[in-house]
Amino acid sequence: MLSTICFVVGNPDVFSLRWFSSGSNQQPFKVSYLINELGLSPESALKISKHVNFKTRTKPDKFVKLFKKYGFTQGQISSIVRIFPQLFSLDTDKNLLPKLEFFEAKGVSWPLFAKRLSSFPTILGNSLVNNIIPSYELLRNLLHSDEWAIATVERYPDILVVNVEKYVGTNIDILRENGVPDTNIAKLVPKWPQAFTSSPDRFRDVVEKVLEMRFNLRRLNFVKAVLIIVGLSRSKWESKVSAYKKWGWSKEDVLKAFQSDPRCMMISEDKISAGMDFFMSKMGLRPCLIAKNPAILSLSLKKRVIPRYSIFQALLSKGLVKKEVSLNQLFMVSEDKFLQKFVAAHGEEAPQLLKLYEEKLRLSNGPEIEDKEC
Repeated sequence: MLSTICFVVGNPDVFSLRWFSSGSNQQPFKVSYLINELGLSPESALKISKHVNFKTRTKPDKFVKLFKKYGFTQGQISSIVRIFPQLFSLDTDKNLLPKLEFFEAKGVSWPLFAKRLSSFPTILGNSLVNNIIPSYELLRNLLHSDEWAIATVERYPDILVVNVEKYVGTNIDILRENGVPDTNIAKLVPKWPQAFTSSPDRFRDVVEKVLEMRFNLRRLNFVKAVLIIVGLSRSKWESKVSAYKKWGWSKEDVLKAFQSDPRCMMISEDKISAGMDFFMSKMGLRPCLIAKNPAILSLSLKKRVIPRYSIFQALLSKGLVKKEVSLNQLFMVSEDKFLQKFVAAHGEEAPQLLKLYEEKLRLSNGPEIEDKEC
């Protein structure tokens, strides 16, 4: 043993060669594969290589091929590997394929589901028999529908990772106990699944708070209000209230707006400011009028509000419309209805109006203030 040690120490070049050609040669291959085949940065590849185990490209190639078969892009596959590299250690045929087949049999929409799984891949590391199927069955029974259950999983795959009965089931029961219709619950679980995984104690407190706000618990807005408040911290709620008060709203205005459209408390403070500035400074609307029509604040200024308002201004300047106009008719109606009422209805002016509208839409391309914060 001693002679071997002396030989190695006395011949540093031989030591280096033996080190490189033994265990460590696996790491350079893994790193190069992650960089060249999955497009990861060298830093990410080096970090992830410590959590994956393959010596040749056979295993990772099967992994990539499987996900591409189900419509995942290279970027989405790379995202899965970055978030949950341990999946590379699973047997592709015996472990991963049956899970993807299960979701396909349930009727998931792969373009949407692939996108969501690339952000929430944890579910793929769970047992199909012991976790995924029982959790899915619980969710389906709670919602009384495969359609609503799979829509929920498509939106938030990790809902099957949590204790569905303890969290989702209990929170749904809290709503039912207060008289919320099952149809309203089923419609909103797929849209805000993460809110239903919150602590039942907090969920119950929020339900009581929304009841105190005089919401009609038979209407969809009651559940929306509950889910939105669940997703907001107290400090974030107060900062949103302050953002509206800066533009002249009273606390009562905030409450009325929230009752009318709870989404007004999901809007980022920057978007609140931009929207209030436009509607008050450019359009001359009073704060109280905006509070009665809070849905307009959720709209894209660049892609909807400004192009449509430009058409209205052009018609107003020619005396073709009255100054008083319904905000719903101007901003909330569909594109077809808007064009019919404000463009097509004015025959001689229609070509110029349509050209103006298309020009404003072209200018709307590019980044804008984020619509939603939650």
